[in-house]
Amino acid sequence: MTTWKQRIAALGMLEAWTLSPEPATFAPNNKWSNKDMDVVPPHLRTWSSWDFIAYWLSDAANVATWNMASSMLAIGLSWRQVLPAIAVGHFLIAIVITLNGTIGAQLHVPFPVLNRSSFGFYFAYFSIISRVILAMFWYACPIAPETYTGAECVYQMLKAIWPSIQHIPNHLPPNAHITTATMMCYFLYWLIQLPLLLVPVHKIRWLFIVKSTLVPACWISMMVWALVKTGGTKGNGIFSQPGTIHGSAAVWAWFAALNSALGNFATLAVNIPDFTRFARSPRAQYTQLFIIPVAFTFFAFIGIVVTSSGYELYGNIYLWDPLTLIDKWYSYRSALTVDSLTVASDRDNRAAAFFASFCFALATVATNIGANSISAANDLTALAPRWINIRRGQVICALLGGWALCPWEILASATGFLTFMGGYTIVLGPIASIMIVDYFLVHKGNIDTPSLYRPHGRYRYTSGV
Repeated sequence: MTTWKQRIAALGMLEAWTLSPEPATFAPNNKWSNKDMDVVPPHLRTWSSWDFIAYWLSDAANVATWNMASSMLAIGLSWRQVLPAIAVGHFLIAIVITLNGTIGAQLHVPFPVLNRSSFGFYFAYFSIISRVILAMFWYACPIAPETYTGAECVYQMLKAIWPSIQHIPNHLPPNAHITTATMMCYFLYWLIQLPLLLVPVHKIRWLFIVKSTLVPACWISMMVWALVKTGGTKGNGIFSQPGTIHGSAAVWAWFAALNSALGNFATLAVNIPDFTRFARSPRAQYTQLFIIPVAFTFFAFIGIVVTSSGYELYGNIYLWDPLTLIDKWYSYRSALTVDSLTVASDRDNRAAAFFASFCFALATVATNIGANSISAANDLTALAPRWINIRRGQVICALLGGWALCPWEILASATGFLTFMGGYTIVLGPIASIMIVDYFLVHKGNIDTPSLYRPHGRYRYTSGV
């Protein structure tokens, strides 16, 4: 029986980190596959239709969806024009996601392996590397100081408990592009998220179920609060704001908004097989076709309602960042009658601010894991299956994306680079289309799954053949 000292000493040996494929693997050796890359065995195919509904409710409930309409309204569209653009855009991307997801649900293999049938065994690495680069950056950027989403959630929760946190002195120089308090909250958020990266994919669905229950309840509560405080939507802020462009300009602006909604999940449309391979059957993931447009349109509508009400309540300014709006709750003042005298009363609503911030933190964590870290981990696994599995890949993503890339520096000084990275999703759209056409029209669903794992099999194309 080995002691704990012997186990620790063994970790210093290279062989201790070597991974092995499933006994029934199709790969010739562990250079080409491991257990996380192999065909999902039947006992791990646990995702039902409800799990995919929970996944997309979870993915839709994030700050990006909340303020999705902001840029569309800024170009001159009215809210009546914006919501259909969001709905149609997400319905179109839902078609692509469902078709590509069907392939993963039928073959039960991840995107990096499936991609070999369309691009060839080696050229598939182009798609894999393209996807992992984007996943790394988008893992980092949603929690960095552009909106301080994750860090700001932690800050607001701590502020609700200990208001003195706002008086922590900043010991970092201005060129650091981050304050001491924000760095502390960023680290705490990163630390909270880290253990969840170790949960296997077939079990992480429970995180999405929890989020899809708590976060929508919080958002709907905020919407009800907003409508009650302002007396409804009639004559209220955004809802009374007409479109400022007309004719052909409005048509082109509407299609630009549609394209923006399409690009929101162009990356996930490529690697959705990473999740659908865990489906109990291909039918289990068909629910994506309707839940995606419904969920994203509804949550974008909530963002419009609350932001519009905030315009009326907090000084005629649109607070598209919900954490900024929550911060206003601390300074809310109202009239209070004491012994027939009306006096001003501070009602900081700290409990409400804490629970709302907690829900937004949960929303950011689950979205980052579901849309970025798991995808990056699958791609890293394909690049080095002998040494990297999904668990290790997610930790690597957390270290590189969360710290090595210094996302606060990127967001503060490299907006042009971020614009390029956002536009780079145009590369991934055609990849998804090629995979769908290749599977359904070229191969007609007939894929030699064992050959997907063999470097000298039928998918080792030469000169395109």
